[in-house]
Amino acid sequence: MRSSVMRIVEKREERVKLGDIDNFGNDFLGLLLQAYYDVDENKRILVQDLIDECKAFYISGQETSNSLISWTVLLLAIHTDWQDKAREEVIKLFDSHIINETLRLYPPAVGILRRCESEVKLGKFTLPANLQLFFPSLAVHHDPEIWGDDAHLFKPERFSEGVAIATNNNVTSYFPFGIGPRTCVGSNFAIVGAKIVLTMILQRYIFVVSPVYVHSPVFNSLIVPQHGIQVILLSLQSEEGPC
Repeated sequence: MRSSVMRIVEKREERVKLGDIDNFGNDFLGLLLQAYYDVDENKRILVQDLIDECKAFYISGQETSNSLISWTVLLLAIHTDWQDKAREEVIKLFDSHIINETLRLYPPAVGILRRCESEVKLGKFTLPANLQLFFPSLAVHHDPEIWGDDAHLFKPERFSEGVAIATNNNVTSYFPFGIGPRTCVGSNFAIVGAKIVLTMILQRYIFVVSPVYVHSPVFNSLIVPQHGIQVILLSLQSEEGPC
């Protein structure tokens, strides 16, 4: 991966030398290269920092999106009524209810790890500096006190009026991509990518759960289906017309 990243970096540097682009560009790679070549040595990043950031963006972005799309396909294969609604919505505009509900039930990351840089007071608790904190999104997203007695059910309509209403005005209890200043920088990119993939599938296929599917979510750095997602795809268009 290091070699692959360096080849991409070298191609971008070559484009700058040839005058194809100015200042390395304004995308993620361009910003990293600007920091790498910063005239202020105190702000300059190391080549290893640049490589690590690229690796993290690629791995996190691809694997988390794969997890999100896989679970969404399964849930829509089970709840075909929502599949029909989504297919109708695709013709107009793909809404976020289904994706939000999938991320609530199966957040790619089971939690978020944070460290207190200094002493912090939270109500009656005093958290010392350097304390490691773990916020379990999987547990919070399934808490009946927040989401109601149907917390374990797939109900995208709970997000029809936004996250605030869905969480009973406690928006911090929904954080599939983190929350606050450390929210995942690729969250919007992941959502848009998932919408594009699902839109393409919904326009071409009806899908139902395969009888051989075994539901077994496991934690393998992310929440993933242990045996994959087995669904049966039925083409919407054939020589005889729609299925």
